[in-house]
Amino acid sequence: MKKLMVLVLALVMCLSVCVSAQAVTELKWGSVHPETQVVTQMMMMAIDEINANAEDVHVTGYPNGVLGGSSDLVEGVQEGFVDIITEGPAQFAAWIPKAAQVEAPFLWQSVEHMQKAMNGGYKDTLNELFTSINVQILGTFYYGTRQLTANKPVTTLADLEGMKIRVPQSELYVKMVESWGASATPMNINELYMALQTGTVDAQENPLTTYSSYKFYEVVKNVILTNHIICPNMIFINGDVWNKLSDHDKEVVQTAINNAIAWQDEQIIEAEKTLATELEQYGVVVMTPDDTIREATIPYIQPSIEDWDYIQSLA
Repeated sequence: MKKLMVLVLALVMCLSVCVSAQAVTELKWGSVHPETQVVTQMMMMAIDEINANAEDVHVTGYPNGVLGGSSDLVEGVQEGFVDIITEGPAQFAAWIPKAAQVEAPFLWQSVEHMQKAMNGGYKDTLNELFTSINVQILGTFYYGTRQLTANKPVTTLADLEGMKIRVPQSELYVKMVESWGASATPMNINELYMALQTGTVDAQENPLTTYSSYKFYEVVKNVILTNHIICPNMIFINGDVWNKLSDHDKEVVQTAINNAIAWQDEQIIEAEKTLATELEQYGVVVMTPDDTIREATIPYIQPSIEDWDYIQSLA
């Protein structure tokens, strides 16, 4: 009888463990960014905090495009193939046109302007729209200020004439390059190093932290401080997944992401203070163009940005 009782207790404990294990929701967090980039470190920081404190959720990170490129991720998070993603809002333009405008060139007056709007009232405006495609915005972080890097010096608008410039797969970025008199070549960032190396494209535009972490300085040596986009990126979660989380786990997820975003923003802001100078050790030449690039861009882009004036009022 004693042996039977021990077996029964062992079986009960086993069933309890199995039921508990089954109750944990496994979530996949996808990103195109490599492990070396600060944005991936931010993702892993948030994941560690979530996994340490959540009751019914466990998150696994998949950086470096393991779950697909940007277009795969934005479609995947809507359909539930990916649970959480780190992406630029402009990638959702086909479904939410207003999402693209927050990456418009020369839209934001400062990093603080972008942070205040995108983690405040304008986040609420966008979230109402994202709900219609079964996606929830968890937060916006500062990805960096986008600069042009090219295989030749650029000091004025005329220097861009006819250049092939890689851009993200976004109509807004294509339009921006058109305003420069150049040719836009949309492609995933994981294909970009080879494209620069082989001359498929002549230039690319990204924050200097991205230029550095992907080692693009090995293949294009001219950094042109255009400061054309103070770039927000976002963390999105599938709407069904978010709605199924307990109140406790929602709070854990949101707190972890808020903490990670604060860390990310601080890291990028500090890095950008010295990175242009530090890159010179790799033979990089840093230059500041005249105002002709800005002057050509704003009139071309502004009419298509519905909330331009409203966003300016949020500074």
